[in-house]
Amino acid sequence: MKVAVAQMDCVVGDVGANVDTMAGYIRRAAAAGCDVVVFPEMADTGYHMPAIREHAGSWDADGAYRALCVLAAEHRVAVIAGLSERCGDDIYNTSVVIDAAGNRVAAYRKIHLFSFEPICEHEHIAGGHERCVFDLAGWRCGLMICYDLRFPELARSLALEGAHALFVVAAWPTPRIAHWKLLGAARAVENQLFVTAVNRAGTDAATTFGGESRIFDPMGTPLAECRAVEPDFQTATLDPSRVGDVRNAMHVFDDRRPATYRAH
Repeated sequence: MKVAVAQMDCVVGDVGANVDTMAGYIRRAAAAGCDVVVFPEMADTGYHMPAIREHAGSWDADGAYRALCVLAAEHRVAVIAGLSERCGDDIYNTSVVIDAAGNRVAAYRKIHLFSFEPICEHEHIAGGHERCVFDLAGWRCGLMICYDLRFPELARSLALEGAHALFVVAAWPTPRIAHWKLLGAARAVENQLFVTAVNRAGTDAATTFGGESRIFDPMGTPLAECRAVEPDFQTATLDPSRVGDVRNAMHVFDDRRPATYRAH
């Protein structure tokens, strides 16, 4: 599976402009022969709570989601994107998977909401309650969003459900960018799988995002690396045999002792 990382900047509140930017990356991914292109968190509205509340779209109406379905089918490339999702009175921070025929195959609503000032995501957005594993291009995959990366239990549960690749969409700020790189590698190493971690570029309101998107192999080795802060585009090919080779060399999953782990 050849994966493209689209480390994009966003125009806060301008869904049309952001869809146009995504369309350019989708065309670029298709030209590079990629199977899937991955966009950051809240790529349609920008990561600014007032803008999200105002411009979040219903997926039953015309908007970013429907536009991405059309673009995926037109260019025959799957799309994974962080989008706003308005459902009744609630707004969700969602990662959606659209296959190369333009069909939605999975959607994950962010479980762990960032509760710290000045973002206070939990005051504006409803939290999800279900993990998400899905099949894409012959791979069993899992989804995570930004702050989820700090919760190893979620990544491990996806691995235990058969995921060999995790896709993490994010709007991770520059002050904690060292954690972003460390945690992405850690989730790959401890679960012996591929991690594609796609971060935002640019600045929304007072928050500057660190970029430095990565694709890690099951040993935590970067296969693709984007530059800091600025928009970028990189690709890497994920080899399915690599997961088996690493897991056969070190039987981490066989040596687990779940009966001794206390859940709280």
